[in-house]
Formats: sequence, C-alpha cells, structure tokens
Amino acid sequence: MKRSRLIIMLLVLTTAFATIWAQRRITPVENKNTTTQSINEFRDDTAYINKQRRERTIHYHDDQGRVVYLDTITGEEWIDSTAMKEPQIEFPMLSAVNIGVDIWDPVMRCLGQKYGLVGFWGELSLWNRINPVFEMGFGQASATPTAMDFVYKVPVVPYFKIGVNYNFLYKQLPEYMFYAGLRYGFTSFNYTIKNAVLDNSYWDEQVVFDVPTQTSTVGWWELNFGLRVRIWKDFSAGWTFRYRHIAHQSKNALGDPWYIPGYGTVNSSITGAFSISYTIPLGKPKIPGETPAEESLEDSPLRQSKFPQDRPTLTPPSRFETTDSISAPSKETENPEYDIPEDMPLIDPLGIGSYDPDKQEPEVKTEEPATKEEK
Repeated sequence: MKRSRLIIMLLVLTTAFATIWAQRRITPVENKNTTTQSINEFRDDTAYINKQRRERTIHYHDDQGRVVYLDTITGEEWIDSTAMKEPQIEFPMLSAVNIGVDIWDPVMRCLGQKYGLVGFWGELSLWNRINPVFEMGFGQASATPTAMDFVYKVPVVPYFKIGVNYNFLYKQLPEYMFYAGLRYGFTSFNYTIKNAVLDNSYWDEQVVFDVPTQTSTVGWWELNFGLRVRIWKDFSAGWTFRYRHIAHQSKNALGDPWYIPGYGTVNSSITGAFSISYTIPLGKPKIPGETPAEESLEDSPLRQSKFPQDRPTLTPPSRFETTDSISAPSKETENPEYDIPEDMPLIDPLGIGSYDPDKQEPEVKTEEPATKEEK
C-alpha cells in the first residue's frame, strides 16, 4: 500500500514538473520590461552603439587620420571616438640643449660634509625622448670616516661621466620630464691617509703613522632615475636618485680608497643629486590644433618683389568709373570687312550706359520704339 502511494506521488510530481517545464519553454513571459531590457542595457553603451553602426556602414580616413564612417542607407557621417588616436606633439630631432649644475655637494658641504665639490652636465634632447648626457665635475676630501682613527685626504681632482637619459614623458611638453638614465664614470686620483692610529694590545700602546700617497683609477656604472620641472622661463630644477656599482678599480697594497671623486664614499651604493638647469631651444614643437602665425604682407617676399614700398596703393574703381560713354567705333578702328551704318542704334548689353561727370547718377540710354514711318 505504501509502495503504491509512493509510486503515485512520484508520477504526480513528474507530471507537474514536465508541465511546468514545457509551459516555460513554449510560452515565455513577455511584458514591457522584458522586451525593452536589452535596449535599456545598451542605451548608453557607446562601444555597442558604434559596433552596431559599423556593421551597416563603410569607412574612410580623413586628412587628420580619423576614421569616418558613412551610413549607406541614411548618408550620415560619423566618427568613431573609440578608434580615434590622441593627437601627439611632434618634436624635431634636435629639440633642445640643457645645461645644468649639481648643487647637492655644495649644499651638503655648507651643512658640515667634508667631501665632494661640484658637478656640471650638458644634455642634448633628441625628439624630446632620447637625451645623450656628458658630465664633468670636481671632487675633494679631507674627512675622518665614522668610527675610524685617520684623516682621509684627496686633492681637487676632476671626474667624467657619459651616458644617456630616456624621457618617459616624451609625448608631453618639455616643462616636465621623468626619466631613467645610464652612466659610465671614470676618474684617476691620488689620496693619502694621515694620523692613522694602530692599537697594540700586547704592549698596551698606540702607534700613529701616515700612509704615503696612493694612486687609484676607478670606473663605475650608474643607474639614474630623475624628475625635472620647469620653474621659471627656461630654468628647471630636479632630483636624481643614483644607484652605483664599481666596474673596475686599480689594486693598492695598502688598501682601497674610501672616497672616489664623482662616485662618493664606498660605504653606500645609493646617493642623490639636485640640479638647476637652463634650456636652450633648438626647434619648436608642432602642437596639434595650433596654427602658425600668418606671415605679414609687408615682410613677405611677394610684397617685397612685386609690391615695392614706394608704389601707391591701388583701389578698385567703382562700377561707373570703369567705362566711358558707349559710342560707335571710329573709322580708324573699325573692321573694314564690316560696314556698320553710322545711324545704327547702339545696344548696351551690360546695362552700364554713359557717365556724366557733372551728375551723380549715370545716364542710361534707352531705345525708343520705332515709328511707322521709320519702319
């Protein structure tokens, strides 16, 4: 009995589910919300609208490189904003020359630092993107390193660097510059160590001595990241962060140098710089939407060649000053092949007529109708 009830219940549920599923498949619910749902979803979707319009249009490129679509049914033209390329500033190959001075070491020396002097650099801007750089500076030291018992001295020595910067903001005006650069530095210098103290624990005494002059030649690599901003007219200021690594160095029997001109101290591989620079423009960039100033007529070659300064200004005459009274051709100028009667009435095809200088209004000749006798 229970089994038969269970079977009947399963049959009823199966039948009901099949009916509902079939009804759902055959007669879906339709109302105003469902029929306009897809329209409302894509009503403000510009990309979807443009896609639908592109499917029924043809396109071409205009003078500015934009893609212009033409609806073959309505004749409407429109521009796909998603396919438009942002206009870019065009820079000449030789854009500018930048000359700068690194004032980091002078400022730090004023604050108590005992090493470093000053550095100068020059940079050539190519397309406002790739900038070859040459640096030259001077270094000097007379300092006691931290936790050391000696005085390290280096006379005034030059150093040199050569490298290149890459401007990541090359599509923008040169007022702002964010760049990464690579340098190779080189210097050769002498250094001495004075008043070095050597403790002898066995005899419980100290020995003070000097290290004779040593010569060292050092080359190193630098990886730079910097930001430069125009502050006033053609003057700019900017920070530079440097990561340094010694590439080669001469060996010394009495130890390696503590300070290297142009490199800094060997205790840290990271340092910084702050520069003030001046820009010398070499070429003017072409800015989209900016039209060049029109050339003055007085300064143009056409004005100088065909319109000299001493030539009076010509003004076009009025309508009635251009033509004298219309009259029959004279005997000297008439064509002998044609015999024109002197009493032949004249016709003014232009409607100008004759001009009487004593009157303000022109006299216009009109033809009178012929009489019966004349006919």
